[in-house]
Amino acid sequence: MCGIFGWMVEARHAPDETTLRRLTDSLVHRGPDGSGIWRTRTPDGGHEVAFGHRRLSIIDLGGGHQPMASADGRITLTFNGEIYNYVELREELRGRGHVFRTDSDTEVLIEAYSAWGEECLDRLRGMFAFALFDAERQRVLLARDAFGKKPLFLAESHGRVAFSSEVAALLDLPGTKRDLDWAALDAFLIDRYVPGPATLFQGIRKLPPGSLAVWQDGALSVRRYFTPPFATTRPDVTDFGEAVRLFSNTFDEAVRLRMRSDAPFGAFLSGGVDSSAVVAAMSRHAREPVRTFAVGFAEAAYSELDHARTIAEHFRTDHTERVITPQDFLDAWPDALRALGAPLTNTSDVPILLLSRLARESVKMVLTGEGADELMAGYPKHRAERWTGLYAGVVPAAVHDRLVEPAIGALPYGLRRIKVLASALSERDQQARMRRWFGGMDDGDRAALTGRSSLEVIDPFPFSMRTGSNVRRALFFDQTSWLPDNLLERGDRMMMAASVEGRMPFMDVELARLVARFPDRFLTGHAKGKAVLRAAMAEVLPPAILNRKKVGFRVPFDAWLRGPFRDRLGDLLGSEASETRRILDPSVLDRLTREHVEGRRNHEKVLWSLVNLELFLRTFKPGLGARPATAAA
Repeated sequence: MCGIFGWMVEARHAPDETTLRRLTDSLVHRGPDGSGIWRTRTPDGGHEVAFGHRRLSIIDLGGGHQPMASADGRITLTFNGEIYNYVELREELRGRGHVFRTDSDTEVLIEAYSAWGEECLDRLRGMFAFALFDAERQRVLLARDAFGKKPLFLAESHGRVAFSSEVAALLDLPGTKRDLDWAALDAFLIDRYVPGPATLFQGIRKLPPGSLAVWQDGALSVRRYFTPPFATTRPDVTDFGEAVRLFSNTFDEAVRLRMRSDAPFGAFLSGGVDSSAVVAAMSRHAREPVRTFAVGFAEAAYSELDHARTIAEHFRTDHTERVITPQDFLDAWPDALRALGAPLTNTSDVPILLLSRLARESVKMVLTGEGADELMAGYPKHRAERWTGLYAGVVPAAVHDRLVEPAIGALPYGLRRIKVLASALSERDQQARMRRWFGGMDDGDRAALTGRSSLEVIDPFPFSMRTGSNVRRALFFDQTSWLPDNLLERGDRMMMAASVEGRMPFMDVELARLVARFPDRFLTGHAKGKAVLRAAMAEVLPPAILNRKKVGFRVPFDAWLRGPFRDRLGDLLGSEASETRRILDPSVLDRLTREHVEGRRNHEKVLWSLVNLELFLRTFKPGLGARPATAAA
């Protein structure tokens, strides 16, 4: 796991080497173990290609330095991530006559490209973002792994293409346009995150997951090389027992491959089924107790430390835990936002940073349970999607609007899941339902805040399935938008801010191909979701863990806003220094704050988005430029 940076630019406009080194070194938290830069010019002297690299050494600690060149000098690579099946690929390549000078997966990637060209991407089982210069064809390949576990941002300006693992390095590159993208801001208000490829900066975009960009002769083209298999695979595993057996074997292999490391490693443990399944598989393969790490809160309703301890004791792990205080949260919050390069989308972002710092005291890499819900239908919405058609057929839209919706609005916040469920079921359009499941603001608050009845929305469904079951379409959306543009982004940035690599067995591409072969009922058939996973773990995990209700990584932020964070809330949204008050209606900000603090309504999600927008504006200072014509003055 590392940080990469570089550019392709007309030679006469190329920044100097000091700039290359400075911006590469700004990613030192992603790679504290070493650095390197490399520059070359095209044969006609017209363009410069420059790569920078910061290394976090996990595999071949002494021999994997980058940027790395092939023995013949034809290929140069700067690479962030891990190729988990590099051992198997190396043996296959040796059989084809390739010679290796190191034991690194970096060199395996170079030789894989040498052997198979762009098609090598289909053979990789890992997480990656890389830039590769092919001197023979005078082109640069930029690629990102299938599910977008590793980030790659692009900034194009006046014939220059720059790339980086993080937004901040591109913002510091002279010439990058850093004005606020108003359409992206609208999307953030609606979805609580910015769907790719957009960012909140007009001059910076993401290379989409599963995509390959080719730069040649000063031009950049982008294409997708991978589509999540739920879009292309018909269910053909009809026996549940066979599905459980296939899943168990493939998942076990996914965990085993991710335990390949020359550096100390462990696991994040919440006490939920997903992370517990990972720790169970690790314990089968480990030669010594697995190191596990957990964080929680003094507020018992929000803390899973007891459940994490249950698993730690069951598998006899070397367990470390920490209780996060409100002050811990406040202190780490600005660091988390700077690391993300955007407003934080989940209150759990900050605890993940603190958990990563805790782990970094003894390990350099961890396995996590991230992605299980998006792969195996673990959210309540996935089970509900099976019945949306039935609800729409039984309850006419007019009845829902006039009777059901008002009744839903009157329910207390403690019944928020029922409120979201009933509200989402009323939507006939699945894209609108996806926003209801996780969106941050209702239409009324958004219109009041922005002064516009309709917003310019970035479509988060550009590759969404238009056929297949509602469940499969929902999973496809999760795997192409919610996961890569939200959860995986925060996981990468929070862990790498602490110089910790995170590996996610549930995001294994072969596991995804297998699960796509299962019918919906194998995923949503259990009352708590992830039916195949729960069946596979039935003889492995304690019943108290296996049968737990899903709670997620929750933070007592709603209560903290009324208590220890009350003054901070006023400073961010209510003071004259507030940047948010310049672009959103101050009276609505005041109303939302007042209603929450006084306990009349719970605006936790909305206020979380707004205070993080404020911190983002203060930290990164994007140019506001001209607001949309329909915005309130």
